[in-house]
Amino acid sequence: MKPLDIAAILVVMAIWGCNFVVAKVALTEFSPIFVMFLRFTLVALLIVPFVRVPREKMKGIVIFSFLLGTIHFPLMFTGLQGLDAATTSIAGQLSVPFSSLLAAFFFKDRLGWRRALGMAVAFGGIVVIAGEPRVLASLGHLWLVVGAAFAFALANIHVKGMGEVDGFALNGWMALFAAPQLLTVSMLAEENQWAQLTQASWIGWACILYMVVMVTIVSYGVWYPLLRRYDVNQTMPWTLTVPVFGVASAVLFLGEPLTPALLAGGLVTLTGVAVVVIRRPRAAAPSAGNVT
Repeated sequence: MKPLDIAAILVVMAIWGCNFVVAKVALTEFSPIFVMFLRFTLVALLIVPFVRVPREKMKGIVIFSFLLGTIHFPLMFTGLQGLDAATTSIAGQLSVPFSSLLAAFFFKDRLGWRRALGMAVAFGGIVVIAGEPRVLASLGHLWLVVGAAFAFALANIHVKGMGEVDGFALNGWMALFAAPQLLTVSMLAEENQWAQLTQASWIGWACILYMVVMVTIVSYGVWYPLLRRYDVNQTMPWTLTVPVFGVASAVLFLGEPLTPALLAGGLVTLTGVAVVVIRRPRAAAPSAGNVT
């Protein structure tokens, strides 16, 4: 790969990794599901008017919006609310082995002993992290993040089955369909949405804008051309640096402790995920990255 492209990839990974910290800060001012409603509403407003209507893919996009909007993001952000950003960024990587398992089931992809071992190692790393006292106190939130990773893997498999679709059109129209779903769930499960809107500080709104502009628009504007330019085996291993940036930014900006259990469990998990990514199943890695 060209040095400039490597630099571009690292910038994208840094944007995605830091997003866990940004989301954590946003959750101090907004409830988990409501903040995603705001995010996707803005995404739809900024993208949908400028992309082609993918009429032939609309049914698939509606299903995709349900998997992400009603299942993945409520689970992920509710889990993040009760966990530290570093742990969440590592646990979210389980979407990769989950994708491999689902690919073996739906696409008859040959799993192989190496990828099977990598999956076992990845899950073993999460067990190590779960044994840490501060994570044990929020074990339910960790399972929510694991559930979100599985839901993201389902969404990934669904997108694979949809065939070729423009990435920005997919993100924009998915956001348009997901926003009302998220608002409905938020109104049923959360409260004080109006107060959150009127009382949020500039920091809270800056976090939402980061998730909308930097994560959804800028990073994918760089990432999609790189995916077209290079083989998946050249690009996807770089996604292993996302939790590295996530943990580093959490320690640096939020002052989260880098404990031996988190460090050991994180290394074990990433080693297992690395095996899965390098051996690459048919439903490779996520089409949109599990970056909250």
